[in-house]
Amino acid sequence: MSDNTSSTPAPGAPLATSPINANWERETLEKLLFATVKEQRLARRWSIFFKLLILGTLAFSLWAYFDFSTGSDIEALGRHTALIEIDGNIEVEGGGSADSVIPSLNKAFSDIGSVAVVLRINSPGGSPVQAGMIVDEILRLRKGYPAKPVYVVVDEICASGGYYIAAAADKIFVNKASIVGSIGVLMDGFGFTGTMDKLGVERRLLTAGENKGFLDPFTPQAEKHKAHAQVMLNEIHQQFISVVRAGRGKRLKETPDMFSGLFWSGAKAVEMGLADGFGSVDSVAREVVKVEDIVDYTAHEGLPERVLKKFGASVGAGAVKSLYRGATPAVR
Repeated sequence: MSDNTSSTPAPGAPLATSPINANWERETLEKLLFATVKEQRLARRWSIFFKLLILGTLAFSLWAYFDFSTGSDIEALGRHTALIEIDGNIEVEGGGSADSVIPSLNKAFSDIGSVAVVLRINSPGGSPVQAGMIVDEILRLRKGYPAKPVYVVVDEICASGGYYIAAAADKIFVNKASIVGSIGVLMDGFGFTGTMDKLGVERRLLTAGENKGFLDPFTPQAEKHKAHAQVMLNEIHQQFISVVRAGRGKRLKETPDMFSGLFWSGAKAVEMGLADGFGSVDSVAREVVKVEDIVDYTAHEGLPERVLKKFGASVGAGAVKSLYRGATPAVR
């Protein structure tokens, strides 16, 4: 008769724990602990990496912004022809703004090695305010540095505000096919009153001051507002004409159409006295200035500005500006 008492625990006695089960639980806990520590280390490393990446990007942005690579502020330049480019619309922002062009003019004139300053202009025009500020600075610098002439070289087009600036130079050189002139002022916009009536849209405009809604595109144009705008445009036009006459002097062969807003080819501009001859930046430096070495003083846009524009930092302001652009006079 077999004895089964050894395999059956007594009632109420604790169950024995298997050594194998105990080892398995401990190993699992250890693995979980090690995995957690490893994950924390990995997260810390990625955090350090991204912090270093951000610091590196900021450092590079500052370096690019101040343009340390050129060394133009510390290098001793020999005799040279100073070049400044005005490319695109002349407006508050960008390469055609007074804030961009005027510092370049000051650097070019003040550099002891610069023999002459050449403005290469390729612009259809823009703001008469920005153009006027640049002209005033050119005239001031010409008086301060009488031995340094200012020449303009026209690329594709030098019209309206572009020619406003060019007229302040000692001489203007063009290509025979360049577009030159357009000495006039405009103020453009749109009126949506008829469309709003068809769509059943009601314009609700509240103003304090009877003329505060001047040239509002959603309100019918008032004759007195139109007349007031015309007087203002005529005044700015006369300022433009005065700058051209003062700059070109007896070289101008005035015709009834000269200040009408028309534009002409470079060849015709030379005939009319709006330009002095044909030439490029290289030919002017070589044959007129007699110094072939050219140093570019143009204030080029840095990395921070490009990044801000790429991500649309000024999208909202640009939309508002485009909507009410008609209320701003433009020489273009």
